[in-house]
Amino acid sequence: MESYTPPAVVHDRNRVRLAVALFYFCQGLAFASWASRIPDIKTALNLSDGQLGSLLFALPLGQLVTMALSGSLVTKFGSKKVLIVAAALYVIALTNLGLATKGWHLGAALFLFGIIGNMCNIAVNTQGVAAENLFDKPIMSSFHGAWSIAGFTGALVGLLMINLHVNPYLHFWIIAGLVWISIVINNKYLIAGVGPTSTTKRKLFSKPEGALIQLGVIGFCSMATEGAMFDWSGVYFKDIVKAPHALVPLGYASFMIMMASGRFIGDRLIARLGRKTVLQVSGVLISLGMFIAVIFPYVVTAVLAFMLVGLGVATVVPTVYSVAGRNAKVAPGIALAMVSSVSYLGFLMGPPLIGYIAELASLRYSYAVIGVFGVVISMLVAKIRAIK
Repeated sequence: MESYTPPAVVHDRNRVRLAVALFYFCQGLAFASWASRIPDIKTALNLSDGQLGSLLFALPLGQLVTMALSGSLVTKFGSKKVLIVAAALYVIALTNLGLATKGWHLGAALFLFGIIGNMCNIAVNTQGVAAENLFDKPIMSSFHGAWSIAGFTGALVGLLMINLHVNPYLHFWIIAGLVWISIVINNKYLIAGVGPTSTTKRKLFSKPEGALIQLGVIGFCSMATEGAMFDWSGVYFKDIVKAPHALVPLGYASFMIMMASGRFIGDRLIARLGRKTVLQVSGVLISLGMFIAVIFPYVVTAVLAFMLVGLGVATVVPTVYSVAGRNAKVAPGIALAMVSSVSYLGFLMGPPLIGYIAELASLRYSYAVIGVFGVVISMLVAKIRAIK
């Protein structure tokens, strides 16, 4: 396991926590800034919906193909060094998106954005696990809460830039400048890893631990649910709930607000009830919310249902990462890469799966299938001894 400097040497632990949280926030801000300008870039490049959809796949593809490499780099050089370099490069990759003048330019830029973003993701979550080890209580969910808050902030900044008629390239450079300032101020408070011990060296591609695969499947179910809400909640409210046009975004907003809120209260619940109980309840909430939305597709009930789903997914991925990072047999960077690889497939496969089922039957059936994922989460959590 990557070892860390004792708390007495790494400054005040609350300052460490703030620094790590700000790195999560900066990564979320950069991603949300890109998302806020997708319509403008689509128009500027004269892309059809199908062309944009194909190009957008380049980003998760870049993330997925470098999972193992990112884990290896974090394990070899330490998460602090990798995070500082990757975070600085991440916003440069963001600015490249604003330079695209052709479809293939955007695809290449998104692929690079995904590669560097994945390095940030593995490194920052390894830092999150290390920071949590400085405390006698769970704090991982609050770090992911910082990422969620950054999503709202990035969307608001994007709206401001659009209204001020600031082009995406300049907008992205403004974000880059802010992120670099944060890196300069906070990098010295990150926890310095000294690399793996001889007992934890593993090949880049090796047989994963069984518990890590199970954690990955739990993450898969949660991220597939998140993908379903991100990509299809608006369509569900429009086509199934038959919500008035002005209320169509309400489903997505209710989900996001409760997911962010759940991440800030999740650590307290975990400290009081334990990770296993919270994860099992989370699975129940996901299933309950999805099934309510399917059985009672009306505005009020669907909003309440999506709120339950938001609470359900809030702590699953942070908790899974926290448990994976404590695996006694595998270095944190490698363990997180393994779990992230399986989990992220949910993000990739969940939304298309919904589309296929909706095409064959109905979007309500698609959401019912996602509801089953919550049951799977609760069942798997009961079997994993590492979750306490």
